[in-house]
Amino acid sequence: MKRASHPTGLLFGPPLGTRVHAWRLVDCLRHGAYGVVYRAVRIGQESAEPVALKMAMYPWDPRFMREVGLLSLVHHPSTPRLLGHGFWQHPSGAFFPFIVMQWVEGTPLYEWAREQQPTSLRVRQVLAQLARALEATHAAGAVHRDVKGDNVLMRHSDGRAVLLDFGAGNYPCAARLTWELLPPGTPPYRAPEAWLFERRSEHVQDAHYVAGPADDVYALGVTAYRLVTGEHPFHARLRQDDAGAWHVEENPLPSPRELNLRVDSRLSDLILRMLSVSPEERGTARELAEALETSAARLAQEERDARPCSESPAPTEPPQADPERLQPQVEARNWKARSAWALAGALLALWALKAVHAPHNSASMKEPVTGGTTHLGEAASKETPPPVQSSFQRETISQEPPPEPYPGQLTPNAKGRCPEPKQIPLNGGCWGEVNTKDAEECEKNGWVLTKGRCYAPAMDTRRKPPPTSAPPDFR
Repeated sequence: MKRASHPTGLLFGPPLGTRVHAWRLVDCLRHGAYGVVYRAVRIGQESAEPVALKMAMYPWDPRFMREVGLLSLVHHPSTPRLLGHGFWQHPSGAFFPFIVMQWVEGTPLYEWAREQQPTSLRVRQVLAQLARALEATHAAGAVHRDVKGDNVLMRHSDGRAVLLDFGAGNYPCAARLTWELLPPGTPPYRAPEAWLFERRSEHVQDAHYVAGPADDVYALGVTAYRLVTGEHPFHARLRQDDAGAWHVEENPLPSPRELNLRVDSRLSDLILRMLSVSPEERGTARELAEALETSAARLAQEERDARPCSESPAPTEPPQADPERLQPQVEARNWKARSAWALAGALLALWALKAVHAPHNSASMKEPVTGGTTHLGEAASKETPPPVQSSFQRETISQEPPPEPYPGQLTPNAKGRCPEPKQIPLNGGCWGEVNTKDAEECEKNGWVLTKGRCYAPAMDTRRKPPPTSAPPDFR
C-alpha cells in the first residue's frame, strides 16, 4: 500500500496571510533551525498591538512544548510574555506546534551597541536588567542555556533589554530531547566546566552534562565582554596531567579595561567576575544584578556631583562626543604593529588629499552621534564625532585572525593535517569553511571571519549513538 504523503518538515513555513487559530501571519521575521518567527495580528483586531508567532518546522516538535513550559514559569519585564500556544494543521493533515508571545520591537544588543556607543552607566543598566531576567529564570528552577547578545533585543519603546529565545532552555521535569554529552548552546558562550565534562566523559555511557545557573552567568559574562571590547574571551584551556586526568587551565585574560580604556575598573572587575573559571566565584544572577545596580547608582551620583550647580545655556556649536562612551578598541600588541598601521594610515591620508577627499565610512573609527529617543533618563543630545581615532582600532572581532582553539576543538596532527579533508588548519585548530561572507551572519553564529572567509570550529563529534529505546522524535 502506498503511504500517504505527509511533509517531514516545512521548508519556509506557512505563507503570509495564513490563519493560525485566532491570528493571521503578516510578516516573516527570521528562520531558525527548528522554527520560523512571524509578526501576526489577532483577526478582527488588526489595529491592536501585533504578536510574535513562532511556528515549528517539524510536526509535533517536542522542543516547542518545552519552550511553552519554560515561558509559563518565567515572568519578568525583561523576558517575553507567553500569550498562547497550540497546533496548526497543514493541508496535508500534519500538525505543527506554534507559540504566541509578546511582540518586542527592538534592536539586537551588539548592533545597538555599535550604533549607540553606550556609556559605562548605560552598560551597567543593561547588564543588570539581563541579570534580573536570569534571576527570575533561575528562581523558577530553569536555565536559559543560550544567553548571548544575539538573543537580546533592546526594546525601542523603553530602552529595556529583553532576553529572548528560551527554546534551548531546561526546567525541572522537562523531557530530555538530545542525547549528546553537551546540551544545546553556542560554543564561545559555553562555560569551562561544560567543556571539561565533555572531555572527561566522552567514553562514559549515558553521560550528559546538566547546565546550571552558573552556566548562564558565565554566558552573560561573555556577552558583557563582547559588548564592551568587541571580542569573545578565550582564557580557559583543557590540560591532561601525567595520570591522564583532564583539568581546566586558566590562561591570563586581558581585562575589558585593557582592551577598551573607556571601561572603568569597577565594571571591568564585575565582567571578569562573571567569567571566573570557578563557578562558585561568579556569584548568582541576583548577586550580580545587585552589584551592577549598586555600581550604576554610585556612578550616576558621581556624575551628578561632578556637574556644576547651575547648568550653562545650550552652546551654539554642537558639543564634542562624550569621552565616556564605550567604543570597543584593542591596543596593538607590539610596536611593529603600531608602526605598520601608522605608516599605512599616513599613506592613505596622503592619497586621499591628493585625490578627491573621499569620505571615510568606518563606523569603528568614530564616536557615535546620539539621537532619537532617550533611555532610562539619559538626556538626548546630538554629538559631533571627534577626530579619527588611531588606526589600530578595529570594528569587530570578525576581522581578527582565528582565535586559539576552543576546548574540545579538533587540532592538526604532527603533519599539520586535520582529520577531515575539508577541514583547514588555522592557528593550531581545525576549522571548516562556512558558505557565507556576511560578517554579521558569521559573527551571529559564533564563527570567525578571516581574510574574507567565514570559519566554524571543527569540534570533536565522536559520540555514542542514541539509546535504541529513545523515541524517534527525541533523537
